[in-house]
Amino acid sequence: MADYYHSEHLRNFAEIAEGNAELAQKFFAYYESVFAEGALSGREKALIALAVAHAVQCPYCIDAYSQGCLEHGADLDQMTEAVHVACAIRGGASLVHGLQMLEHVNRAGM
Repeated sequence: MADYYHSEHLRNFAEIAEGNAELAQKFFAYYESVFAEGALSGREKALIALAVAHAVQCPYCIDAYSQGCLEHGADLDQMTEAVHVACAIRGGASLVHGLQMLEHVNRAGM
């Protein structure tokens, strides 16, 4: 993936506004609102974002939220646990879909 994903894309993300400045501004305003302190702390939001980044397998997000977690005071144990939560949810979602397969097998009388 080193040839496909370029780290400079992350730092140049704002350039996406070139295609439609109005939509980009709306997205960035929404994004900023989501990550503002609220019922969840910045650290908690960064850990959630890190877990989601791993679940959706976005290398840019993994870079950004690994750094974000560290900046918000999260430690390696917390970050690793967040990644394992994502893994468990993603794995469980795959497994529960196995029930569809089981229905097909049972209908076929196997």
